[in-house]
Amino acid sequence: MKKVFLLTAIAGLFAFSSVKAQKDVAMTGPKLGIGAEFAFPMGDFGDGYKLGYGGSLTYQHPIAANLNLTGNAGYLDFTGKEVSAMGVTFKNPSIGFIPVKAGLRYFLAENIFVNGELGAVFSTKSGVGTAFAYSPGIGVEFPVADKSTIELGGRYEGWSNNGTSSFIGLRLAYNFGL
Repeated sequence: MKKVFLLTAIAGLFAFSSVKAQKDVAMTGPKLGIGAEFAFPMGDFGDGYKLGYGGSLTYQHPIAANLNLTGNAGYLDFTGKEVSAMGVTFKNPSIGFIPVKAGLRYFLAENIFVNGELGAVFSTKSGVGTAFAYSPGIGVEFPVADKSTIELGGRYEGWSNNGTSSFIGLRLAYNFGL
């Protein structure tokens, strides 16, 4: 048992040292990321809709030390909840959105970042219109190969159009160097 533990510890040290050898993988060169998105509606938006899910593409391009310019486009679908109003119960229909945003990502440490994005959100349902989008966030990129990372990020996102719809978003993505 002690030998198995010792071998596991040695293997862990080698794995950790190989990750450290890929220093600053998250900050080297332009990258494209493909991710799964999950959104947890808040406030009035959360009263009418459940979990949102979808996908996104994010492009990152370094513009200064530890600073990347980002462009993001994706799709989110929100499932409607049953709502009661004045004794009548109905279910909100599912609704889809296409967010298109640009922003900045600053690496605080090797692979830990903060970011902010601004843009527009287009509804797939006619009559809903376009909203202004803003989203501050934080995340981490884990190196997995030369110029490739796995990203895990969280953000607050707000959409303003005659009121504000907001949610907490989570993104799990694979980023690869170009």
